[in-house]
Amino acid sequence: MRRRQFVALACGACIAWPLVVSARQPDGVHRVGILIAGSPPDPLTGLLRRNLRDLGYAEGQNVAFEVRYAMDRTDRARELARELVGLNVDIIVAHFTPAAIAAKEATGTIPIVMSLVGAPVENGLVESLARPGGNITGISALGAELAGKRLELLR
Repeated sequence: MRRRQFVALACGACIAWPLVVSARQPDGVHRVGILIAGSPPDPLTGLLRRNLRDLGYAEGQNVAFEVRYAMDRTDRARELARELVGLNVDIIVAHFTPAAIAAKEATGTIPIVMSLVGAPVENGLVESLARPGGNITGISALGAELAGKRLELLR
């Protein structure tokens, strides 16, 4: 039985090792791109930093943030999304719908986490709320999506 456990452990390590190596930057620092459709200050960015710190990610040691503000300009959001992709960030956090759309247009491979996005299905960000598909996930404001259910509950 010991031999089987050893072989299983060794095989698991061989399969997992490339995933572990590819998930880290050469310097061991995860690069988080944050794209905000609006202008500073943005309280969500502070919350993200604090929560990651609580999980053991120390800015300057094992995580670096690349924060970009589109200043409510769609063309600027697209430009900044391409810039983050060019910086080879590990993940893009996109606050608000224009930022999420710009990030999705800029990359099909870097994971994107959207927050406070309206109508993600209708805007072509995800295939469905249950199964987003692709490289994007996150939370939605769900106002329009829930209107029918709210009306149904009222009846």
